[in-house]
Amino acid sequence: MQNLAAALSERKQQQLYRTRQTLDGPQDVVVRIDGREYLSFCSNDYLGLANHPLLIEAFKQGIERFGVGSGAAHLITGHSYAHQALEEELAAFVGRPRALLFSTGYMANLGVVSALMGRGGKVFEDRLNHASLIDAALLSGARLIRYAHKDIENLHRKVVQTGMAGERLIASDGVFSMDGDCAPLVDLAAAAAGADAWLLIDDAHGLGVLGKHGCGWCADQFAEVPGNTILMATLGKAFGTFGAFVAGSDDLIETLIQQARTFVYTTATPPALAWATRTALQLVREGDALREKLSELVRYFRRGAAELGVPLMPSETPIQPLPVGDAGAALALSEALRAQGILVTAIRPPTVAKGAARLRITFSARHERAQLDRLLETLASCYGKASFAAR
Repeated sequence: MQNLAAALSERKQQQLYRTRQTLDGPQDVVVRIDGREYLSFCSNDYLGLANHPLLIEAFKQGIERFGVGSGAAHLITGHSYAHQALEEELAAFVGRPRALLFSTGYMANLGVVSALMGRGGKVFEDRLNHASLIDAALLSGARLIRYAHKDIENLHRKVVQTGMAGERLIASDGVFSMDGDCAPLVDLAAAAAGADAWLLIDDAHGLGVLGKHGCGWCADQFAEVPGNTILMATLGKAFGTFGAFVAGSDDLIETLIQQARTFVYTTATPPALAWATRTALQLVREGDALREKLSELVRYFRRGAAELGVPLMPSETPIQPLPVGDAGAALALSEALRAQGILVTAIRPPTVAKGAARLRITFSARHERAQLDRLLETLASCYGKASFAAR
């Protein structure tokens, strides 16, 4: 039997041990933990909707109308008017014929890939894809083939080398969650068309943030989304609620209803949550001012970091990674900031490659310039210490 205590001890020695922190209050740019307030730069609540009063009121109304739980899977008695209305509105928002709700983005990706692929199939994935996409390929039984980050030529070579037999699917993050850069979707779509493959885009960090009215990176890149393109996006980030959806053709959605095990064999999310998310969608659609403020904060932070000599990875999204390299150094820098009342998460292997540890700084439209100034000043002070220098 595996010695769990020894394995945990080794993880601690490698500076890879993970711990939870318990918030006492709502998600916001200032949070309370263990009786102390912290300025937070590690949430994905990009538009600051998670504690929005209109969402809170809509959630209350949803509970009064639909109760708390759904009581069953969607295919039994768990699919409510709230779910149906939200699916239709999400499909219209991203410009696809149909949408299907899932409990999480992880379950959505697993559901799509397992429903469409199997033994003899091939799934081509960007090396920096989210873990859910990687796991989806592995669990589907298809062959997983990974190509160099955003390298279309490398993808082409992999497709040619593996041959055209069997079903094929190309999968990529839309916005890469640990780097903040965006996938070359037009080139990926051309590669998918040439390989007679599905194209699955995980736009979890693009929906609500990028594109016209926040329609996302995927919808923004195409005048008309190709029919072989599958969009997955989550509702717990810019939308401020919870859950995920897949959007695509009518035949795709009907296939997922029949064959996606993570849809068929799980209880539907609470209908009140779907009801509140309809209000979130309205706020996102009307949130151009929030998106412009968010973009301005990103530009302001990057200018300030450059002036102070704090290196950042290339990203124009609210995800602003600061490379450190060593896992222990990244953790130490995060703890130094925490001692000054600032929360920034240290990202360490296996989430990123060995030697690629970093701080993942994220912004919300609820942040103000004065709060960014505080972050920049503290970063400049802490990062300049030799023990935190990238190596």
